[in-house]
Amino acid sequence: MKIQRLKLKKLNNTRDLGGMPAADGRTIAPRKLFRSGRLSRLPKNTKRSLEELGIRTVVDLRTDTERLEHPDTLLEGAEYVALPLLCAPTGGITAERSSRLFIKAESRRIKEQFGTADNYMIHTYRGIIFDKKPQESLRRFLRLAVERDGLLWHCTGGKDRAGICSMLLEALLGVGEEDILADYLASRRFCRRKFVLNRIAVYIAPLTLKFKKVLLGLMRIKREYLEGIISGMKERYGSIIAYCRQELGITDADISALREKYLV
Repeated sequence: MKIQRLKLKKLNNTRDLGGMPAADGRTIAPRKLFRSGRLSRLPKNTKRSLEELGIRTVVDLRTDTERLEHPDTLLEGAEYVALPLLCAPTGGITAERSSRLFIKAESRRIKEQFGTADNYMIHTYRGIIFDKKPQESLRRFLRLAVERDGLLWHCTGGKDRAGICSMLLEALLGVGEEDILADYLASRRFCRRKFVLNRIAVYIAPLTLKFKKVLLGLMRIKREYLEGIISGMKERYGSIIAYCRQELGITDADISALREKYLV
């Protein structure tokens, strides 16, 4: 399975999930489900191209601070829904003073409490899946997928929070685990140039070496981050779908509705 990004100016990690193999030998229909990084300051041509895809609902998974610093470019005909998932802004050093200070403070906390960026990311992913507050946002996200059409969801980089939401929805549609992981890891390729620029920004930032190592670690996309929460769901509930049923209120009727709507 080859994952293709949408080639749009200023968007390096936006993709249509159409074509992914799913349940009963079917595939996800094109122009129905989209995942992305932030949609701020989009050129007119990019905005128009997104509007032509028929996007009707945009789900913003970022925190209030992230949304204020980088507000979305609004698409005509789309409703916007804010469903914040608490996760450190790991898109790199930004120009905003508040983000720089936050990342510096967060780096110090990560070093003291978790030791490495990997430990922190594993902890963060598990918190999004198993803590009650983020579960409410995940529950509402899946409900939107059941009830709406032309759905796009995004965070800042499009790799962590958007990746977790994609994993849940893909599992409900019957996408196999290896294909789910392939979609998650595709962000490495799509974000490669951006990560290079962010790494340069970290190297020249006035931070100590240990903080720089943490920041560089936060930019990575590792298979074990997503595999860790998939294994956790299997251990506690038996499967990703069973987790969605028990914790997120998904029913057999919802799964049938999702597959009827999004699979061809």
